[in-house]
Amino acid sequence: MTDRALAVVRAGALTTVQDRGRPGHAHLGVPRSGALDAPAAALVNRLVGNPPEAAVLETTLTGCALRPRCAVTVAVGGAPCPVTVDGRPASWGAPVGVPAGALLDVGPAGSGVRSYVAVSGGVLAEQVLGSRSTDLLSGLGPPPLSDGMVLALGRPRGRHACVDVAPQPAPPAELILRVTPGPRADWFTPEAVRT
Repeated sequence: MTDRALAVVRAGALTTVQDRGRPGHAHLGVPRSGALDAPAAALVNRLVGNPPEAAVLETTLTGCALRPRCAVTVAVGGAPCPVTVDGRPASWGAPVGVPAGALLDVGPAGSGVRSYVAVSGGVLAEQVLGSRSTDLLSGLGPPPLSDGMVLALGRPRGRHACVDVAPQPAPPAELILRVTPGPRADWFTPEAVRT
């Protein structure tokens, strides 16, 4: 077993491996997949010194907990969430050193849905159609994380970013969706349209 690996202690509600996805295969019935929030995934990769195409972990609502088998640099971004290393608070949106054997706990999203965890070297998984992304619709890529799973890591290619914090816009306090009545607008009552 390689020493460049992460052990999954708590997989969370749905944590998957994601990268830029599989664009250009729709004619084969293969969806694009990839990180839902591509800019957030790219930012955490930059923060740990990974190339933009490196695979990251995408958590859904509840976060995850990981134990690296070697010292790594991680960055957590996307949906704001608490981050701890062996129970001590760590930075969100900045590179964080995690010693071998320490517990990295990515907590539940305070707002938003998807948080991203980049690890120096990137997550290694078999590439399918040029991507390491988990695609639940087509069944391509690695399965969602489960407790006890071990994920191989690549070798770091560059130094992590030398910044104190990465500026990210806060999620809006209220989402407003504009609705344009369509050809079946008569199916709705006036009260439903107002709502």
